[in-house]
Amino acid sequence: MTEAGTALGYEQARDELIEVVRKLEAGGTSLEESLALWERGEELAKVCRNWLEGARARLDSALAGRDGDGAGDE
Repeated sequence: MTEAGTALGYEQARDELIEVVRKLEAGGTSLEESLALWERGEELAKVCRNWLEGARARLDSALAGRDGDGAGDE
């Protein structure tokens, strides 16, 4: 992933990815432009995936900590 990609927040990457998809679906771009958009879309999807995986790991950790504290064990 590029350095710029790592600096993007989830919402920023998601919004830019939506725009990339919109441009690709609209058509009217050259093959070269389409390939560049596709590559950017892949980078943005990876950024989003990394954010979501990190969020899942944090949630799993929080739930594991809650389950291990003895609360609700009856």
